Amino acid sequence: MTHKLKIGEIRYANCTPLYTMLKRLSDCSGFEFVPGEPAKLNLLLSSGEIDVSSSSSIEYARHWREYLAVPGVSISSHGRVGSILLFSRRPIEELSGAAVAVSSASATSVVLLKSLLKFRYGLQANLIPEKPVLKDMLEGRQAALIIGDEALKENMGLKPSLGLTVYDLGTIWQEFTGLPFVYALWMVREDSSMREPSLARRFKAGIIAAREAAGPRYGEIAAGSPESAWMGVSGLVDYWETMSYDLTDEHIAGLMKFYGFARELGEVADIPVLRFL
Repeated sequence: MTHKLKIGEIRYANCTPLYTMLKRLSDCSGFEFVPGEPAKLNLLLSSGEIDVSSSSSIEYARHWREYLAVPGVSISSHGRVGSILLFSRRPIEELSGAAVAVSSASATSVVLLKSLLKFRYGLQANLIPEKPVLKDMLEGRQAALIIGDEALKENMGLKPSLGLTVYDLGTIWQEFTGLPFVYALWMVREDSSMREPSLARRFKAGIIAAREAAGPRYGEIAAGSPESAWMGVSGLVDYWETMSYDLTDEHIAGLMKFYGFARELGEVADIPVLRFL
């Protein structure tokens, strides 16, 4: 019986270059792509219903003994990211005790917001998970955290008359720590890698090659991407150029800093060991 490696596919614009180049450059005959939002794919990965995914960095910390990370590849930013946004009626430093809606599609970003509120601003807010629709999220709330394509779209269409301040959490993190922020790692379940070692190695080689090939081809990728219908080709290229798809020692330092905050907040049981495929 032929088995396939089930690969979670986040259909957000920030992931498009790597998935596009993976499918273009690699033999994907042994792969089955399973689409979903980050929170859903976290659950599928942890339950073993998929084998591989670009998945929230907090997900790795919560189940690190079950996962292996692909070396050298992440979804990160050095400062501004553009798609992890807090839309606030008040200055962020005045949100103590306030009701703040947070996207139910997110995991890492919610812990990032908690970390920044507590360790950067010394406050705690009441975070309420909601579907990522800004108008609905702000009903009776002082702020709303939205991620991914929804954040990009809401920010593009934001009316000044709403009187909202938009905070980019990637910018705040970099200003606070001086380090990149790693939103997602590429993870393979260890049991899947043992069951299908050749497919796991093929995926590892493929996603690393995709990262290396994507940058020079952003314009070409954007021209063929569905997101260009609402972002435009130049908007997509600008967005991807703000991202970092590497996983260097500096990225890892930022990741471990985040994990330290998450442990202090009780969001993870311990600080994980980064184990690579």
